[in-house]
Amino acid sequence: MSTTDKPSNFLEQIIEKDLAEGVVTSIHTRFPPEPNGFLHVGHATSICLNFGLAEKFGGQCNLRFDDTNPEKEEQKYVDSIQEDVKWLGFQWSGEVRYASSYFDTFYEWAVHLIREGKAYVDHQDAGSMARNRGDFKTPGVETADRKRSVEENLAEFEKMRAGEYEEGSCSLRAKIDLQHPNMNMRDPVLYRIRKQSHHQTGDKWCIYPSYDFAHGQEDAIEGITHSICTLEFQDHRPLYEWFIENLPVPHKPRQFEFARTNLNYTITSKRKLKRLVDENFVTGWEDPRMPTVSGMRRRGYTPASIRKFSDMVGVSRTDGIADISMLEHAIRDDLNQNAPRGMAVLNPLKVVITNLPEGEVQEMTAPMHPSKELGERTLPFTRELYIDRGDFTEDTTLSRKKFKRLVKGEYVRLRSAYVIKNDEVIKDENGEIVEIHCSYVPGTVGENPPEGVKPRGVIQWVSASHGKQVELRMYDRLLTHEAPDKGEEDFITHINPNSLEVKQAWVEPGLADAAPEQGFQFEREGYFVADRYDHSPEHPVFNLTIGLKDTWAKKV
Repeated sequence: MSTTDKPSNFLEQIIEKDLAEGVVTSIHTRFPPEPNGFLHVGHATSICLNFGLAEKFGGQCNLRFDDTNPEKEEQKYVDSIQEDVKWLGFQWSGEVRYASSYFDTFYEWAVHLIREGKAYVDHQDAGSMARNRGDFKTPGVETADRKRSVEENLAEFEKMRAGEYEEGSCSLRAKIDLQHPNMNMRDPVLYRIRKQSHHQTGDKWCIYPSYDFAHGQEDAIEGITHSICTLEFQDHRPLYEWFIENLPVPHKPRQFEFARTNLNYTITSKRKLKRLVDENFVTGWEDPRMPTVSGMRRRGYTPASIRKFSDMVGVSRTDGIADISMLEHAIRDDLNQNAPRGMAVLNPLKVVITNLPEGEVQEMTAPMHPSKELGERTLPFTRELYIDRGDFTEDTTLSRKKFKRLVKGEYVRLRSAYVIKNDEVIKDENGEIVEIHCSYVPGTVGENPPEGVKPRGVIQWVSASHGKQVELRMYDRLLTHEAPDKGEEDFITHINPNSLEVKQAWVEPGLADAAPEQGFQFEREGYFVADRYDHSPEHPVFNLTIGLKDTWAKKV
């Protein structure tokens, strides 16, 4: 950490103090996802925090999969999580770690607790166990199994491991205190039977450690100094510390809690996100409407914007709700500064430039960005063009202040090209405008028009013969309720029926050759990205990342 840097949050203050006082000599953090779904925006801020602390203080950060529940875990989740971490711009220390790599050690430590008289095999089913644990007003009830001898418990645990008992028939519990005011300390489960094949260990095990038993011991094995968890684990910290004190661990990590990132208009429950996928409300975990890292990536969000959002949210000790407009501001600001420009016409109206001969093509040049040196692009100017239908009106009574586009009989400038004048309006038998005829004013490319020629404004355009037709996927927020996860209503009732609209549009020809995931500002329309999977020069597909302005602020 630079001597000019000051701690910006309470975790940095703790780490700086620990280093200064010699409590630790270096910082070692970890990001420990469960591979039972894709990472979402809340995980993204946790990634930025854990890896960011390691970066700031010159330490290390591990990527470790807490893969203790094979029933819900899949290799595809392992792969996607690794890709997400890399895409966000971070690199973990050493190899990827797995809780399953330590299963032999966990088993030995479970046996150690049994030998110490601090663990026992309980043959109660889950319902009976829950009842006998009591509640905040009622102490737990000791069963006969709790009084079993060490030798009996060792034999029973070996039977569990050998697969002699069925799932749910028994479990290994820590023997702590059935009177404890913290329910997590009332003889928590250490091992349960799961006759499931594991994505890393295959069929070696039919018993698996609980998250609480595995978590702290993984930290201890890996030499983690600061185990950063979200606030829901605060009540678990006494148990975390009990295990560390009662097991022969090689290192004693410490747990610290911070408030997780919650966003309005957003669901971050993995179970509920999986429901959206399973019931086909979205096309998959990577659907651009999903708050997953993969979904945001496909939508056109950038790693820099997500890291910026993480900084904006900050680190707190108390839970709160962040406004999704903060995330949208972060991506809008990033793309405004960095995205190259392009022109697109979503609602085309044909313009015939009558004083340009058929077949003639003039090449116009335009900057890729108005203020950054990103080079130039070439725009073919041809006899037939498209402008947006909303950029032309026959209403000559509109003032220049109210309508800064093309009016019947008047002038407008085409972006990076000529000033043109409307001379004629062509309509069909129903009185609908089908095309307009205009003439260009020579010598006005990049130059002021001659005396008496006063264009109302500047509009975008695309060559009708050289432009490319593209598919635009116009995404909006998936959920319409500010707090979709609250109240008695099923969050599914708040799904926005207009969260996706597919349109056809015309774009300048160079955009069809964009690489997948390349983002642009389509001038006056919004920020778009070439779809990660479906875009090709033969079939260009662009996703709307975000509009130029926050339109939701007007809706609510």
